[in-house]
Amino acid sequence: MGYYMFFLTLVWVLNFHTIVRSQESNLESYIVHVELPRGPTVSALTDDLEGWYQSFLPATLSSSSEDGPHIIYSYHNVFKGFAARLSPEHVKEMEKKPGFVSARPQKTLPLHTTHSPNFLGLNQNVGFWRDSNYGRGVIIGVLDSGINPDHPSFNDEGMPPPPAKWKGQCQFNSAVCNNKLIGARQFTIGNGTPLDENGHGTHTASTAAGNFVRGANVFGNANGTAAGIAPLAHIAMYKVCNTRCSESDILAAMDVAIDDGVDIISLSLGGPARNFYDDNVAVGAFSAVERGIFVSAAAGNSGPSLRTIENGAPWLLTVGASSVDRKIRATAVLGNNEELDGESTFQPADFPSTLLPLVYAGSNSSNPNAPFCLPALLRNIDVQGKIVLCEEGGGIGRITKGRAVRNAGGAAMILVNQQPQGYTTHSDSHVLPATHLSYADGLKVKAYLNSTSSPTATISFKGTIIGDDRAPTVAYFSGRGRTGPALES
Repeated sequence: MGYYMFFLTLVWVLNFHTIVRSQESNLESYIVHVELPRGPTVSALTDDLEGWYQSFLPATLSSSSEDGPHIIYSYHNVFKGFAARLSPEHVKEMEKKPGFVSARPQKTLPLHTTHSPNFLGLNQNVGFWRDSNYGRGVIIGVLDSGINPDHPSFNDEGMPPPPAKWKGQCQFNSAVCNNKLIGARQFTIGNGTPLDENGHGTHTASTAAGNFVRGANVFGNANGTAAGIAPLAHIAMYKVCNTRCSESDILAAMDVAIDDGVDIISLSLGGPARNFYDDNVAVGAFSAVERGIFVSAAAGNSGPSLRTIENGAPWLLTVGASSVDRKIRATAVLGNNEELDGESTFQPADFPSTLLPLVYAGSNSSNPNAPFCLPALLRNIDVQGKIVLCEEGGGIGRITKGRAVRNAGGAAMILVNQQPQGYTTHSDSHVLPATHLSYADGLKVKAYLNSTSSPTATISFKGTIIGDDRAPTVAYFSGRGRTGPALES
């Protein structure tokens, strides 16, 4: 649905200026441990400690500017010591002083996060996130399927009140909205509440501006702190969709949102490209843009063919889908010792490392649908206790394929892409041990199957891995250009 490019632009809208990195030097940040001298020489009072810590720096450095060697933090409770920007030569001089214990360069530890902000270079204490004040004071109007106000992403810890310009309403009980979720209205016929019934709106709203949520994880994987890209921005939800989204509802919500005082409108919805003058949503968005409101809209999920992009009007930010560098790793290990990395959220701790028989669902069948692991067709082959190779597609979902394998007696599933899906894989919550491999790796599995009369495999589950060097890549389903009909008569 194309949220990752939206993330980058949302931060740009909130920031409006570029961060220039300072030139590197030979200085490093050191953590210095010291020991209090015996006797009354130095007390534990803060001022005394500060002065004593400064004494460890050479006299010519103790009053240096922020650009030179200097103390960054002074510690009083965790231990006695300080952090400072120093060179190795400064440390050697410091080692000669009474009370010195140790000085080591600080380590950069990975943030335990649900990772998209980190992947985009957004860190809590430096850079765009800090300089844009985390979106504080910005109102994002989300036109979607509603919202679950009890979701932890919509807590208002650390949130300021909404700006005075805000004129919107909360159609939930007045106690439900807060300084994070400042408004919620519904525009769908036959449903009198903005409550989200399918999860899509809750997902998009929390992605854009969810507050910090500690301990977020999926079955223990990707454990860390979840956050939207503008975690201190306000959210106003306009429910315009149930299973479908009517243009009349969308335009009514957009009309109200403009009056309400939103700064940004987010549209993760759309349809096939039309002439701009015939695209009511695009026309409505043009009016919003004229009033200084930034409008972002999804490029759609109809790729990878050409001219499948939706919401292609030039006054919109049209957002494609892409990958991040975090994977919940499940590695297929073949009987020839080849290892192929895939994904699965389900990470069983007790799956055996011993090799099991491997069988292709499409073997010995003239039915073109056999490779897709349709339940009825799996009955025609012996999968009992075996790992089953299934292919994407065939009108059956990935998890449903795994359920069919399990119900037929299979021990595990290796799911491989067809050519259009390419390298786009998914960390699904499978119902049995499984991994999802790329098209290229799927060809390797098939080549191995054809090379031996007794193919075997297993799956090694490795948890959360950060650092996929192929990311970001455009997801196969993301709408592609060129832009469709524009101003033709």
